[in-house]
Amino acid sequence: MARNEQLIRQHKIIQILERLRFGATLEELRNSVVEELGLTSLHTRSIRRDLDALTAAGMPIIDEENQRGRVWKMSRSDKGLSKIAITASELIALSMGRDLMLPLVGTQFWIGIESFWNKVGEQLPEGVWEHYERYRRTLYVLGLPTKTYEKHQGILKTVNRAIQEHRVLEITYQVPGRPTTSRQIEPYGVVLFQSSIYVVATEAARDGTESDRLRHWKLDRFQSAKALDNWFKPNRSIDVQAHLGQSVGIFSGASPNTYVIKLSAQAARWVQEDPWHAEQKISEQDDGSVLLTVSAYHDIEIIQRVLRLGVEAEVISPQHCRAEIGKTVAALAERYQTKS
Repeated sequence: MARNEQLIRQHKIIQILERLRFGATLEELRNSVVEELGLTSLHTRSIRRDLDALTAAGMPIIDEENQRGRVWKMSRSDKGLSKIAITASELIALSMGRDLMLPLVGTQFWIGIESFWNKVGEQLPEGVWEHYERYRRTLYVLGLPTKTYEKHQGILKTVNRAIQEHRVLEITYQVPGRPTTSRQIEPYGVVLFQSSIYVVATEAARDGTESDRLRHWKLDRFQSAKALDNWFKPNRSIDVQAHLGQSVGIFSGASPNTYVIKLSAQAARWVQEDPWHAEQKISEQDDGSVLLTVSAYHDIEIIQRVLRLGVEAEVISPQHCRAEIGKTVAALAERYQTKS
């Protein structure tokens, strides 16, 4: 069984028990999990294993006999469930993280974020809140577009269910400037990249190896999504986290290319301050410039960054990327030589 399936199910069990003062039987828990996750079936043995795993991990879950039979519930004697000890500096750090998650507004992920934030607010002394408000006015989070996925929450819920159940998704998808198409995809995960949500999935009709078929589908372009009664067997060789870590951007491809960019000393400082990739390599040259080596799936991810640096950056290899930048620069020169 996939690890993410267990985690999603166990998290849902915690949510259910937290809101039930008198707990639930295994059957009641099973029924609630099936309904809220949109599952087709689930055995009570799986629920029992999840409860044992959560208890072993330290969650304050207890079981007892009553007129309903054996029920499981959260221990209300655990102070951590009713009281939150937090300092002003911790509150500030938490609020910064919350701001970075604003693109998730309207999704089921945001529900948990807001629920916890409200509980923190209810428990904090007035003095801590006052200190927080004074400090908050001096620290701001910028660069996030005013964008939410509230209108996509139904689609995202369907996507998450399909990921957990390994069901084929039939989607209506439209790339800007192209006709709307109907696709069938096999979803593996969801990723938040620069305020946009993408679904990492293989396309059922595409030929080639699994890595060739793995694509990133932008949630903004989904017009509809339906979980079909078709199941796929996940390829265990696909490591979504490793796959996403091979490129400076969100484009996908069979295998990443290695790019070498020559940077001036000034541009090198900028790239060191704002790295393109966690595993980028920088080697200093005798003339004071540096060579930056990074990997990416598509030229456009590199071209956009290089052009942003103007004459301070030059692609050395691969040649096809260098040639494409040459064409772009020539076209720009021609355009700006023309009088408006």
